[in-house]
Amino acid sequence: MENNVLFALGLTLFAGLSTGIGSLIGFMSKQFNPRFLTVALGFSAGVMIYVSMIEIFVKARESLAVNFGDKMGYVLTVVSFFAGIAVIAMIDKLIPSYENPHEMNVAQKIRDSTEEQKNKLMRMGMFSALAIGIHNFPEGLATFMSGLTNPTLGISIAVAIAIHNIPEGLAVSAPIFYATKSRKKAFVYSFLSGLAEPIGALIGYFILRSIFNETTFGVIFASVAGIMVYISLDELLPTAEEYGEHHLAIGGLIIGMLVMAVSLLLFA
Repeated sequence: MENNVLFALGLTLFAGLSTGIGSLIGFMSKQFNPRFLTVALGFSAGVMIYVSMIEIFVKARESLAVNFGDKMGYVLTVVSFFAGIAVIAMIDKLIPSYENPHEMNVAQKIRDSTEEQKNKLMRMGMFSALAIGIHNFPEGLATFMSGLTNPTLGISIAVAIAIHNIPEGLAVSAPIFYATKSRKKAFVYSFLSGLAEPIGALIGYFILRSIFNETTFGVIFASVAGIMVYISLDELLPTAEEYGEHHLAIGGLIIGMLVMAVSLLLFA
């Protein structure tokens, strides 16, 4: 069990700290390929949506059926799924996110801005770091729980969330860099925003482990499925389309679903 916990925590650290990759991409803008990122984000959404609906939702329903029977177990799975969506939607409403690449382009255009504009950029970057940190809490729990119960599934979800975190890191680092001209500060704040994922995972684990059984597993897993579907539809796909063409994003989504389907078949 201890090895499983360390493995799951390692996956969560990998997913969360990939925000640092976004910072590095921002510093190497000449090599940045928005079309590739569009496909990658679409791919990530495809992985998360497919695995949520085909694998995680089904496993949650099976767990809840153990104690509540098939019909009531199904009802509780559906309720938990939409409860997960409601929680992440509420977080989204209360803590708005700054991931729009157009805002980052504005930052680039005013790199030689006045002191007042630099202060605004710095505030935007700091608030982005806070917002993304709070958003990352449920993502960390999703990655951790998946890695704890099914290592293969956990790896797939960790990679998908890691791809998702790259533009988040860029959203934090770009305004801070153009406000301070410090690559170090921009990278550190971006990197720290990703720490919310392993912190969220550990808090969730220590709170829930004493009451962990088939029922809590089913409720949490169904909620995690809802969270991941919401993130995919509300953040990944819109961000993918902001960076590139609609059909590139959809193509990436379909490829992500196909890859996830094949991997589940291979390990079935």
